[in-house]
Amino acid sequence: MPFLRRLLPGLWLAGALSFAARAQDVPAVPPAAVVPRAVGGPPTAAPSDEQSYRKEFVYGINFNTQGGLIGGVSIRSARVLDDRWLRFWSLEGVSLKNSKEQRVNSGVTGGSFIYHKTNYAFVLRPSFGVQRILFRKAADAGVQVNALLSAGPSLGLLMPYYISYDYTAARTGAFSSSDDIRDEQYDPSIHVQDGAIIDHAPFFSGIGRTQIVPGVHLRGALSFEYGRYRDAVAGIEAGFLVESYTKRLLILSPGQLGDAALINNKFFPSVYLTLYIGHRS
Repeated sequence: MPFLRRLLPGLWLAGALSFAARAQDVPAVPPAAVVPRAVGGPPTAAPSDEQSYRKEFVYGINFNTQGGLIGGVSIRSARVLDDRWLRFWSLEGVSLKNSKEQRVNSGVTGGSFIYHKTNYAFVLRPSFGVQRILFRKAADAGVQVNALLSAGPSLGLLMPYYISYDYTAARTGAFSSSDDIRDEQYDPSIHVQDGAIIDHAPFFSGIGRTQIVPGVHLRGALSFEYGRYRDAVAGIEAGFLVESYTKRLLILSPGQLGDAALINNKFFPSVYLTLYIGHRS
């Protein structure tokens, strides 16, 4: 029994050393790699501040110092050249008024007409130009500032202004239901009795006698674009336009009392404002 007591510690030590030796022969298993998980799905690329479009098309309403309450309408198509420059063409249709126009009301019939007006004046302006981005807006919001310069031909359209003239009342000074009333282009040298003018005739009465007067124009402007979406365009364009024609646009006729050149122009400088919307692609 004393012998067994002395042998047991040696057997225990021998078994421990044998287990340790076997443990060294087993390859160590590396800890499992911790794979970070993206919160809310895979990461996405940060949005670019540059607009990813190649074309732009806008249309708008024009107000100008040579027209009426609403000057006209316009469209513009642009193509991107690089990150700052665009090339565009545009088409604008506006009305022109003479600053000396004066509306007169008939005290007998209640109608109205424009004193000594002989033609309506309209202009079609095809333009070709360039646009430079001065300050670029953020991708989805903000204000972008552009500078525009364009030029092109101007097609002046003179459409006769018709009135309803009572020839009987012009001779007798009295009105009746059987009077000789004619719709004619207003000519103060013929329609000399202002009291016999009943009213202006329907707008398109003289469209078949429209005359074309060619000219040229030059335009410079700044535009301010607003928008929350990359494919939408909305903004304001403000600028100046100078325009000249091959002859004076005969809007008012002095009749036999003066020179038409003194009250009509062939050079039309103006300041304008255009409100526009559109899209990009």
